[in-house]
Amino acid sequence: MPVPQPAPLVLRGLRFDASRPAVMGIINRTPDSFYASARYLDDAAALRRAEQMVDEGVDLIDVGGVRAGQEGEWVDEATEIARVRPFVMALRERYPRLPISLDTWRAEVALACEGAVDLVNDTWQGADPDLVHVAARLDAGYVVSHTGGLPPRTDPVGVDYGPGDAVVEDVLRVLADGARRAVDAGVRPDGVLVDPTLDFGKTTPNSLALVAATDRVVALGFPVLQAISRKDFVGETLDLPTDDRLEGSLAATAVAAWLGATVFRAHDVRATRRVLDMVASIRGDRPPARADRGR
Repeated sequence: MPVPQPAPLVLRGLRFDASRPAVMGIINRTPDSFYASARYLDDAAALRRAEQMVDEGVDLIDVGGVRAGQEGEWVDEATEIARVRPFVMALRERYPRLPISLDTWRAEVALACEGAVDLVNDTWQGADPDLVHVAARLDAGYVVSHTGGLPPRTDPVGVDYGPGDAVVEDVLRVLADGARRAVDAGVRPDGVLVDPTLDFGKTTPNSLALVAATDRVVALGFPVLQAISRKDFVGETLDLPTDDRLEGSLAATAVAAWLGATVFRAHDVRATRRVLDMVASIRGDRPPARADRGR
């Protein structure tokens, strides 16, 4: 079966495509992230983790200051800014060429990080309609997401998109519309990422179907972000707690990479980098690092 050729993503002058899919390392500036090992509320610890990610082959780092789900305390705008702004500024100073992504749904938080952000990761489907315009003002990329219409920090309950591949059709429609709005708002087309947003507003079968349909998302003509790492759909599929979801995450990563996804949000940078390089080589998009055997 022919493999789809994904659209390239360009951030900070760096190009990511089929030959070089990107690992987006996760640093959560929260005390209550669902994966305890990704919690870095202390600045020094967060910078040490960033340095480790760079050594492991990370391509960009995604920084968030609010837990995604409804568990944990509510975080107001001022608190979110206080959590993320000093760190992204320090990260930019430490690594001036490393693309930095900001995981937020709030326009004011993105504005507060002006000068340090290359990608605005809007994981809540434009809940703040000003956010995409802020991304354009900052000359940053923008992630278009799909949450099934749920507001920020809402866990899905009673989800039903209909029979067959209705969830895939809904995701394709929302992502296509959102990508057009982003371009119309002034975001560079090669800076628009589309994200099926697994788990958000979705059942486990929904998320599995969307991984399998990655090639259909690629066909929208924008680079695709897959945020798979240690999510609940992996845990429910294999009946495993968060700490034991690495292998399942990597298996889904390999499938989505083969089908053309360009960026992978990941806690486990080294393992994800190796999986993506191997898949790219099997696809024929990346030559082996060496090929001495049999010569």
